[in-house]
Amino acid sequence: MNPATEESAARSVVDAALKVHTQLGPGLLESVYTACLAQQMALRGHSVRLEVPVPVVYEGLKLEAGFRMDMLVDECLVVEVKAVEAIHPIHEAQVLSYLKLSNRRLALLLNCNVVRMKDGIRRFIR
Repeated sequence: MNPATEESAARSVVDAALKVHTQLGPGLLESVYTACLAQQMALRGHSVRLEVPVPVVYEGLKLEAGFRMDMLVDECLVVEVKAVEAIHPIHEAQVLSYLKLSNRRLALLLNCNVVRMKDGIRRFIR
């Protein structure tokens, strides 16, 4: 995928996340933030897929193991949305696994349960 497309999608997601969080604030369910963010991204002209299955390839077999990334923007940017007290290493490992398993390069991990959204944004490059 074109890195410029990934960067454009990432900038748009960050801007949309700031807008959503400004209007809603912290304390809601992850599903609410995800739905609102998806709506904002669609309004901005981006393609958005939600709950995208992520298969595991093991010994040449493609296995549906129940992994689902929250959002895939423009078929290139993985977006994982959380509404947790703090991001833990397991959340970061989840995002890195989604990047590896989906063969994508760029991901954003957004924790919406923060006072300032900019403090809840983490970027990952594989």
